Parts: sequence; structure tokens; C-alpha cells
Amino acid sequence: MQHRLVRGWRWVRTHPSAVLLIVQLLGILLYAFVDESPANSLGRLGLSLFGMLVVVLALAVVRATPAYTWLGLLIGLPAVALTITDWALRGAQPWHLISDVVHVAFYAYTLIGLLRYMFDDDEVTGDEIWAIGATFTVAVWLWAYAYSAVQGGIPGSFVAAVDPLEQRTWLELLFLSTTTMSSTGLSDVVPVTPLARSVVMVQQVAGMMFLAVAVSRIVGLTIAGRAGWRDPGRT
Repeated sequence: MQHRLVRGWRWVRTHPSAVLLIVQLLGILLYAFVDESPANSLGRLGLSLFGMLVVVLALAVVRATPAYTWLGLLIGLPAVALTITDWALRGAQPWHLISDVVHVAFYAYTLIGLLRYMFDDDEVTGDEIWAIGATFTVAVWLWAYAYSAVQGGIPGSFVAAVDPLEQRTWLELLFLSTTTMSSTGLSDVVPVTPLARSVVMVQQVAGMMFLAVAVSRIVGLTIAGRAGWRDPGRT
């Protein structure tokens, strides 16, 4: 049993991108079972604590990259503090908007760190494969916070078939970000203000670039590595 625990911990330490991806995917499922209404204080606390966990894991992943650790701490610690503040004040403005903006900055830093991690060498490791998915989910979180910030600054920026006059929940904005990033276009949440539409369009372009550049690079290096293994004398 102890040997399995040691092996499991070793795998976690050598595959931080996998851990981040798994946690964020679990988070998507958890959000479906938590009521985000202001009256549900316990539910909001659970979401806040989970958000803090994701932030800490993201910081751990970026720490394993060439990105500067001190910069991650400079952005990450305020993000954690603002997560608690936002919960305590029940999403009151302007703290909710400030929290969203800081989270956007932190996830942008994390995204850059993961991209550097994938593009840092000419060999493909197991964790770099996991990093493709982790980078995708980090980008999804980044744009969801961007949408939340836009909605906080300009109420009514996003409408939906259900309760069109209400502010969109975090799960709805995360759903919009996921469908936009994957170019499926299945979301019933629609941007209606110029700024909201502009941010959505930028994410659409970023999503296509990521799929075209990052995935094709990993595939290319994998094929090149196999060719070199079959022909050791190749230079």
C-alpha cells in the first residue's frame, strides 16, 4: 500500500499538467450540482474554495516551467485573497469585478507558462501531452473570467433563452467559453454588447490558433521522434 502511495505521489509530481486538467474537468462537473444563487452561502463557499484549489494547482504547474515564480505569487496570492473577499461580500461590486480582472491576469500568466512549457524543448514528454488539455482548460477559465468581468462592468452584456434579463451565472459563462474555445457554437448564451462580442471574437481566433499551432507541433515532434528512433544514424 505504501509503495502504491509513493508511486502515486511521484506520478502527481511528474505530471502536474495532468493533475490540473483532471481537477478542472471535475470542477466543471461539480458546478452542475451547486446552486450559485446568493442565498446559498454554503454553495458559494464550496465554489470559492474549489476556485482557490484550481488557482493553487495552476501556480504549481507554472512553477515547473521557466516562467518566473515570483510573478505567479505576485498575481496568485491576491487572486486567492479576492476569492475569499468575493465570497464574503456575496459578489458585491466593485470587488467582484476586481476579483475577475485579477483572475484574468493570473490565468493569462498560467497560460503563457504552459505554452512555454510545451514549446521549451524538441522532445515530447508524457506531461506535455497532458499539458495540451491543461492549456485548453486554463484558456477556458481565463475567458470565462473575462466574460464575468465584462458582465460586471457592463450589466446585460450576455443574454440567454432562460431568464434573458438576469445576469449570467458562472456556469453559463464557463459553458460559453468552452463552446467558443472549441468552436462548436452550441451555447445558448449570446453576447449582445459591442465589448462582449469583441471579447468572444478574440477567443474564437485564439482557440483556432491554439488547435492549429500547439497540437500540430506536438504531433510533428512525435512523428519526428519516431523517425529518429527508427533511423539512429540520421542527423
